[in-house]
Amino acid sequence: MQASERSSGAKSGRIGVLLVHGLCGSPREIRFVANGLTRNGYRVLCPLLAGHEGTEGDLRTATWQDWYESAEKGLEELAATCETVIVGGLSTGAVLALRLAARHRDKVHAVALYSPTLWLSGRQIPWYVPLFRLIDSKWLANLFRFPVPIHVGIKDQRIRSFIMSAMASEGAKAAPSAMPGGAVLERRRLARQVMKELGAITQPVLILHAREDDYAGLDNAAYLQRELAGPVDLVVLEDSYHMVTVDRQRHVVLDRTLAFISRIAGAVAETVRTCPAAHLRAVGSVAPAAA
Repeated sequence: MQASERSSGAKSGRIGVLLVHGLCGSPREIRFVANGLTRNGYRVLCPLLAGHEGTEGDLRTATWQDWYESAEKGLEELAATCETVIVGGLSTGAVLALRLAARHRDKVHAVALYSPTLWLSGRQIPWYVPLFRLIDSKWLANLFRFPVPIHVGIKDQRIRSFIMSAMASEGAKAAPSAMPGGAVLERRRLARQVMKELGAITQPVLILHAREDDYAGLDNAAYLQRELAGPVDLVVLEDSYHMVTVDRQRHVVLDRTLAFISRIAGAVAETVRTCPAAHLRAVGSVAPAAA
């Protein structure tokens, strides 16, 4: 796997989209959305997070700061060539996108969150998760291994079987049976930090979250809707599990993302036309569309 996946469209010099994959995942998880955005003329970058290049040992030692650095480099690359940048992510990638928005308000104009995971609350979460929350030692955490949910976060059995077969054909590295506890601990540390920064995020936010999310319950999205300082458009999906970017309603995810980006880009362009010096401030006041 390359360090990132890039694609460009006719509008690549104007609007860029950074999409960040989830914990123990890869850019494959968000490829459907990325390809759809590219076909509509946007420049898209999907970085591979540090520690996700190879073995389980890499995941055991990587920190959330390493993951964030990978995402931040992608943002810097897009911001260097694009006038408007939207950051988004799936699961843990969504949490990283929120931190980018909090720390780079001058570069990030909007945020798209797919199944944001601040805490684990779905029905596929192992019974010992409440006990694991008491552990704050990386060494001790790595004594635990969290099995990948039986449905791999995908409701549609046909899609699930296809993806699992494709992953298995690529070898064991592409199809982990479990994630190391150290990575789960780092995800928790990242979430704690980002939750302190939600009040600094004034940019428009789109959240797409499945009502039946088997990994991160809908309470994650509801919390973000309450705590984020800017306008939030929450779309609840009724026929998907956690992996909304590949599950049955992936076309809905793409369509809502396209509409969101179009609205943001239009608002930025209008603000630049009428008051160029204020366009970075004004983008945060864009009203959300009805869910």
